[in-house]
Amino acid sequence: QVQLVESGGGLVQAGGSLSVSCAASGNIVTINAMGWYRQAPGKQRELVARISSGDSTDYADSVKGRFTISRDNAKNTVYLQMNSLKPEDTAVYYCNSVVTSYTGRLYATSEYWGRGTQVTVSS
Repeated sequence: QVQLVESGGGLVQAGGSLSVSCAASGNIVTINAMGWYRQAPGKQRELVARISSGDSTDYADSVKGRFTISRDNAKNTVYLQMNSLKPEDTAVYYCNSVVTSYTGRLYATSEYWGRGTQVTVSS
């Protein structure tokens, strides 16, 4: 099993900055893609940003130029730096990771989610 533990987030005024991080632990052979999704009340969960094992990145149009995703492979951790925050960025932010584990008999790749961390941007 793999656990994803998020930290950071909180309350900030519009125009401010916040960062969130997510550390993966457990039965990890390789961490493939890592990313952040968010879900606002009454809305579907949406991709915010993701980063591949080769450090290629992908961002939602709504956050391009404001958010930066990065990862530290030695720490199995992904970070999201959020600048110029807007009230519409308010949501629960979820960490996501695709991990290859060894079960003792074979290698298996699965997707995992963190429990989420609240980000609230006041106007």
